[in-house]
Amino acid sequence: MRFAPPLIAAAAVVALFAAVNGRPAPAQGIEFGPVQDKPKPTRKKSPAPAAVPVEEGAPATTAAPAAPVTPGVVATPVAAETPAAPAPQAPGGRVSTKGMPPPAAPRNCKTTWSFDSWMRDFRKEAAAEGISQRTISRALDGMTPDQSVIARDRRQGFFAQSFLDFSAKLATPNRVTNGRAQIEKNRAAFDRAVKQFGVDPGVITGFWALESDFGAGMGKLAIMRSLVTLAYDCRRGPMFRDELKAALQIIDRGDMTPDTMIGSWAGEIGQTQFLPTRYLEHAIDYDGDGRPNLFTSATDIIGTTANYMAHLGWPPNEPWLQEVRVPAELPWDQSDLAIKHPRSQWAAWGVTQANGNPLEADAMPASLLLPMGRFGPAFLALPNFDVYLQWNQSLNYATTAAYLATRINGAPPMRRGRDGIPMLSIDEAKELQRQLIARGYDVGEVDGLIGAKSRQAVKEMQLKYKLPADSYPTPELLAALRRG
Repeated sequence: MRFAPPLIAAAAVVALFAAVNGRPAPAQGIEFGPVQDKPKPTRKKSPAPAAVPVEEGAPATTAAPAAPVTPGVVATPVAAETPAAPAPQAPGGRVSTKGMPPPAAPRNCKTTWSFDSWMRDFRKEAAAEGISQRTISRALDGMTPDQSVIARDRRQGFFAQSFLDFSAKLATPNRVTNGRAQIEKNRAAFDRAVKQFGVDPGVITGFWALESDFGAGMGKLAIMRSLVTLAYDCRRGPMFRDELKAALQIIDRGDMTPDTMIGSWAGEIGQTQFLPTRYLEHAIDYDGDGRPNLFTSATDIIGTTANYMAHLGWPPNEPWLQEVRVPAELPWDQSDLAIKHPRSQWAAWGVTQANGNPLEADAMPASLLLPMGRFGPAFLALPNFDVYLQWNQSLNYATTAAYLATRINGAPPMRRGRDGIPMLSIDEAKELQRQLIARGYDVGEVDGLIGAKSRQAVKEMQLKYKLPADSYPTPELLAALRRG
C-alpha cells in the first residue's frame, strides 16, 4: 500500500517484468498515504464555480442513508538538509497510520551524511525508545545500504502511463478469475470479515491481487536492508526511520526474525504489502494460532486487510465505484473528486448506468471520476472510494483497484471510451507543469507525473480558456498555455 497519476507510456521496468515473467507486475512499493493538498496559486485568483468541496482523502459525509448496492457497484528544490515535518503520532507514541507521511524531498536530492555516523545515531535512538540491544544488534550489525533500492525509489516509473494502459496491465481477466477462486477457497474467513468489519470480499481480494498476486509477487529482498537504505537516504528518511523502528519492534516482540523478513524493495510485509507501522498497529491473528502471519496465512491476510480498511474509515457494507455513461454535454467542472452530488443530481444531468439504464436517483453522494477526461471511461466514486485513496494516493492505482473489485464481483469490463484519446508525452507533461508553475501554481516536482495538484490547476486553466473543465490535460490546453 503506498506515491501521482501520470499520463505517459508504460515504464520499461514493467515491460521487462511482463516479458520475463509472463504475467502482470504487482504494484509494489509506491504511493503512500491519501491526497490532501490542492494546488495553491501564489496570487489571488477568481473563485471557482460553486461546489461543495471536501478534503480529498477524507471520508465523505453522507446526506442520507445509503441506497442498496446494485450490480457492478457491490455493496512530492533540493532540500536534503531541511528537516521534514514530524510524522503524526498515535496514542502510545507510535506513528499514526492515518494521514499523509512526511513530505518527500525531490528525486535529485543528495545524501551528504556518513552512513556510519547515521547508523550510530539511529541505534542510540532505537535503544532510547525501548528496543532491545539484542534486536538492534541482530538486525543491524554489518548492515550496508543497498544502492539498487535507492535507484528504484528514484525511478518510480510504474505509474507513468495512462489509466487505460495501467488498468489493462493490472486488472487482468486472470486476476478476476483468481480473485473469485480465492473468495470461494476462503469463504469462512471472508464471511467473518464482512460480519466484523463490513468490507466486501471483492475489495480485499482486489488489493490482494494487485499487491502480490496472492503471494506470488511479495518480493525477495531483505526487508531490513531496504528499510535501512530508505531511512538513511535523503528522499524519504524521516518516514522510513519510523518504519525501520517499527520493524525492529516487530522483531522485538517475536513476530518475525530479520531472516524471515523478506519482501519488496520498499520494505513492505506480506501478501497485501503492509509497511511495518501498518503491520504493528493493524495486523491481527485471525486464524488463532498465536501470531499474525501475512506471508502464508490467508485467514490472517483477510482479517488484517479488513481491519486496516476499517481503521481508514470504510463505511460498512457500502459501495465504492460505479461505472457510468456520461452525455455529450455536462457541467464538466463538477467532475472532481472534491465535489460530491447525490446520484439523483447526476441522473438529472443525463448520467446513466454503464449499460444505458437509468441511474439510481437516490441521495447517495458521488463524485464523477473521469481518469482520462470526458472521452474516456467514466465512474461515480461513491463514499468508500475515499478509502482507496488512503490506501494509495495514485489515482490510477486507486481507480484500478476499485474497478478490479467490481469485476471480481461480477461487473462487466468497462467501456474504454473514444478511440485516440489525446495524451501528452512525458516531455509535454513536464512543459505543462512548468507552464502551471509560471502561473503561480504549486504542482510539486516537474516530473511529468500529473497528480492531484496538477489536475486541479489544469481544471482552473480549462475554465480560464473556456475549455471543458474535466481536469484532464490535453495538447489543446498546452497549446493555449503556450499562447499565454
